[in-house]
Amino acid sequence: MRLAPPKTLVGIDVGGTFTDVVAREPSGRLHSCKVPTTPAHPATGVLHGLRALEPVAGPAAALAHGTTMVTNAIVEGRGAVVGLITTRGFRDVLEIARMSRTHLYDLQAPAKPEPVVPRRLRLEITERIGPDGATLTPIDLAELAPIVDAFAREGVASVAVSLLHAYANPGHERAVADALRARFAHVSISSAINAEFREYERTSTTVLNAAVMPLATRYIEALEKALGGGLALHLLHSAGGMMSVEAAKAKPLAMAASGPAAGVAAAAHLARTLRVPRALAFDMGGTTTDVCLITDGVAETSSQRKLGGYPVRLPMVAVESIGAGGGSIAFVDGAGALKVGPRSAGAQPGPACYGHGTEAAVTDANLVLGYLNAERVYGGVIRLDRGRAETALTAPGKRLGLSRLETAHGIFEVANANMLRALRLVSVQRGYDLRDFTLIAYGGAGPMHASALARQAGIRRVVVPVHSGAFSALGCLVSPLRYDAVQTYRARLSTWDAKLVDERFRDLEERCLAPLLDEGIKPSRIMLLRGVDLRYTGQNYEIEIPFAPVAGLRRAFEARHRQLYGYATGESVECVNLRVVARVDDQATTLTPVPRAGGGRATDRDARAGEQRAYFPETGEVVLRRFHRGRLVPGRALRGPALIEDEWSTTLVGPGQRVAADRFGNLVIEAGS
Repeated sequence: MRLAPPKTLVGIDVGGTFTDVVAREPSGRLHSCKVPTTPAHPATGVLHGLRALEPVAGPAAALAHGTTMVTNAIVEGRGAVVGLITTRGFRDVLEIARMSRTHLYDLQAPAKPEPVVPRRLRLEITERIGPDGATLTPIDLAELAPIVDAFAREGVASVAVSLLHAYANPGHERAVADALRARFAHVSISSAINAEFREYERTSTTVLNAAVMPLATRYIEALEKALGGGLALHLLHSAGGMMSVEAAKAKPLAMAASGPAAGVAAAAHLARTLRVPRALAFDMGGTTTDVCLITDGVAETSSQRKLGGYPVRLPMVAVESIGAGGGSIAFVDGAGALKVGPRSAGAQPGPACYGHGTEAAVTDANLVLGYLNAERVYGGVIRLDRGRAETALTAPGKRLGLSRLETAHGIFEVANANMLRALRLVSVQRGYDLRDFTLIAYGGAGPMHASALARQAGIRRVVVPVHSGAFSALGCLVSPLRYDAVQTYRARLSTWDAKLVDERFRDLEERCLAPLLDEGIKPSRIMLLRGVDLRYTGQNYEIEIPFAPVAGLRRAFEARHRQLYGYATGESVECVNLRVVARVDDQATTLTPVPRAGGGRATDRDARAGEQRAYFPETGEVVLRRFHRGRLVPGRALRGPALIEDEWSTTLVGPGQRVAADRFGNLVIEAGS
């Protein structure tokens, strides 16, 4: 039998400012680049990225794609006009929401966001399903005609259907959906989106999915048309896996937070490659910093998060995001305290040193401190203006009574303090010790702040990956095909019916296997993972545990409960949800050693790029040596302070720290304790 020739694979992540591209040749060699994002027509930016790398990597045969489009649409309120159909008497579930208060005594806490669907577009139908799935009141489909007419008059583009207890019996929802599809191109039903109990969260998730369906469908179809035939296309979802075009159109909300998920997927892949048992993904971009905990090469996930103030119950990497990035604006508040973010200069006008903005941003502070090279043209397009950065720092410096250098250092330290809180949220507050972790730093600004942040946190080692500036695109490339399914199943472990549970799991597995088998994936390549959500009987929230025999489930639950909360009670434990993951790992996407210029005769002197003045609090102003990253000799350590540069990224090594490139091209910084 003749084997098919190896193919070039491409990962693309569309961000707010740049579209990142990484291509993997059949030999395993990686190439990366950035091209400007084209917000009005994002598919155009994708094509530009493909064309930029084709001369060096060859024509692409498969494209793995991540985008922030869905998240941005929700946060900015740009979703379609949605009509909601609910069980009679449950029209106001979205309005009532949850009565919980995150800050009980804060009288200035912001009000709940307005419901995604206004009351006039939330209409009811007669039917009733019980929590056990029994039909209590048959559905009256004759009531749909006036509902459809009302939606048409209001310009509804997408319909969400969330009926009471549909997770236990989806029959009524499916009947409604079948009737609606003759009039509406976009219909989203809760039993297909989130088959879990908790009516408010399930309805919110279904409505948000409906809101982004038209937008996502238009984009995907435009991208397919632009790419033409012959190029296999998959899209990244928020759990850190790839899904088919058909799955993305039906469940576009799963693409929310796919940008952070891509970087985390790449960090997890790197942790497995380097055999790092515990790692923290640290992605500092222009507007936000995203951090996530990785244990044994697997990123921590969560089943719920908020987008734009609304709950979303879908599997997602457990990323903690804060408004601290290279473009975050520094200001002095009314109490005279220096603050950084969450407001950002964004792509336009950008930090003052980019030539258009006037307010001081973190990047301006880094430039004044000497942590960036003012003589470089970053990515061939961005020139840094130190004079504008110094001018921007003047106003906050006067209010604080500080020099420009002191103001710049204050901004750097405040930004790091914000990020340190995020690191503690995903580690210390989840029962882990930060000192046990390796920090994997990437993004435009991550490698510049990582060494100082690690020292403050007690983290001993930092890894700055190869292609760190386009790391999220690499994450798209190394993410497995993955499908998730969940089903509410309520039962105490003391009355566990193993046979019934196995039947429920098999149903979920069939649901996950279907799209993979449709793509021609052989069953032998598919890994099936089972999990359960457990809690003490009557608790409000549950903990996800890998599936095991019932005796092992209790032990695993109590060990995890003790780790998270410091205690275990010995009380009755109940299951509330069953979960299945089907994934296909592509073993071809392993990292390969990077060839180095100069071969075995290269020395550190060959990597020298110059020097400049820089300020560090422990040394004052010192001479900072600069090095070309691609010319470093693997395994040969350099002592800081040092600046290591590539086309899109700058890595700062602090005084007393050591750095060396490994055989894959990653920079490993020994940050100290």
